Amino acid sequence: MRHPSPSPNTHRLVLNDEALAQAREGLHDGAVTPSYGPWRDDIVRLLNDALATELVCVLRYKRHHFMASGLNAAPIAAEFMVHANEEAAHADRLAERIVQLGGEPDYAPDGLTSRSHALYDDSNDLKAMIRANLVAERVAVEAYRQMITLIGDKDPTTRQLLEAILRDEEEHADELADLLA
Repeated sequence: MRHPSPSPNTHRLVLNDEALAQAREGLHDGAVTPSYGPWRDDIVRLLNDALATELVCVLRYKRHHFMASGLNAAPIAAEFMVHANEEAAHADRLAERIVQLGGEPDYAPDGLTSRSHALYDDSNDLKAMIRANLVAERVAVEAYRQMITLIGDKDPTTRQLLEAILRDEEEHADELADLLA
């Protein structure tokens, strides 16, 4: 069976032969091929800001874990530690992706809070801790949604990573909202 020839106004999906040829060069760049174009540096910057956010969240959750006190504090403190560990795993995945893109993960402590989307909190009241963590999770959800939109199809691998982290952050926010109810 013959396939009809495309009409002159029909767009065909074809690979860019020039980009494929360029991919044969620059082997030291690993997975970063020319199709990353001008977006790679911006994506690395976004990922480093997300890394700072995750690290600040780890610190906040750990402090809250150890400072939680009161009659109902033990299960909430345990939940804070679970969230701290999950945020640390997010940070590791973000740092790994930054390196894959040829960047350097920025762990410099002096700049963490200024680059973080979420705030650090040193509350001692259990409800205030829950509230601060819920606010931070909601901010993270919004930041990840915006990053996913900005990246779009410019870097599908990074977008998929951010979507996976977003799912975790939404789950954290739901769990914290339930604690406040």
